[in-house]
Amino acid sequence: MPFTTLDMQSVRDALLRDLRNQRPDVDISSDSDWFVRATSVASAVEGLYQHQAWLARQIFPDTADRDYLELHARVRGLSRKNPVAASGQIRLQGSPGATAPAGLTAKAAGQSYTTTQGAMLDASGAAIVAVNAAAPGLAGNIAAGTVVELASAPPGIASQASVVDMSAGTDAESDSELLARLLELIRRPPAGGNRYDYHRWAMEVDGVTAAYVYPLRRGLGTVDVAVTTAGGVPSNQVLAAVQQHIDDMRPVTARNCLAFAPTPRLVDLDIRVLLSNTTLAIAAEQIKSAVNSYFATLAPGETAVRSRIELLASAVAGVADRQIVTPTANVVPKADASAVEWLRLGVLNVRPM
Repeated sequence: MPFTTLDMQSVRDALLRDLRNQRPDVDISSDSDWFVRATSVASAVEGLYQHQAWLARQIFPDTADRDYLELHARVRGLSRKNPVAASGQIRLQGSPGATAPAGLTAKAAGQSYTTTQGAMLDASGAAIVAVNAAAPGLAGNIAAGTVVELASAPPGIASQASVVDMSAGTDAESDSELLARLLELIRRPPAGGNRYDYHRWAMEVDGVTAAYVYPLRRGLGTVDVAVTTAGGVPSNQVLAAVQQHIDDMRPVTARNCLAFAPTPRLVDLDIRVLLSNTTLAIAAEQIKSAVNSYFATLAPGETAVRSRIELLASAVAGVADRQIVTPTANVVPKADASAVEWLRLGVLNVRPM
């Protein structure tokens, strides 16, 4: 039976009741000295009750505050993962033959990026160079095609460049993510190198937000681990860190382990809808949001079920009927020793029936 914690008014009433039982003639009205004293004592007692309740919450990791959650994790050898800076490529434009040194600074959407290699523009006046975000975090991930401004463009190089890709940036591990790793370790303690151990080892590396284990994918004695970063493909640096960490942790009897990035495969959708009491623009936006959320739950190698997408479209308010033109069946990704495809939403076209 749970203990009932009394509030200040309940404690004060109990004190005044006990006082009246001992001295029936005492004045306990709201402006009496006894009432004031009982109120002050009750306030202190309520504070003690609250402190005890707070202490009880810190005993268990799933109710502990941030600092105490980290202490629980530290006891099990876990620590909060650090943020990782985004990396990618930008396309420089300018006069053919112009050279751009490494170390150029580019800015976009309040973020700063630095080129890590020099390049010479080709005959078309373009060159692709690698860049890293100056500050770690998810905010460094920006969409392909975004225009960036060079802080000091060299001669023959345009001051504007475009993003080819910029991803793999992650924030510091949140409390919920750290708790999930801690609870997994408690519920599935180390077991000499089973699939859950490989998952846990991969998730301990900075920049990894999800990991998927494929035992025996390349034959007996092999264990492969696909890792993703913030819903996207990890950088080569993250993959190398995962590989090294797993190689340090895995049993020496394991023949081989491979940390790899899944291969994204875009799935285009063509959906026709019959609407009532809504517009096509509103319905299309809601359908896209629902389908995006569904694809975000798919693991590498997992099939996109056509009937699930139909259900999502039907559940949108104002959609009286729907018809999926493409795909015509479930989309089954490739998942073998050569590659593991990861289905992602491509172009979504919503048209009236």
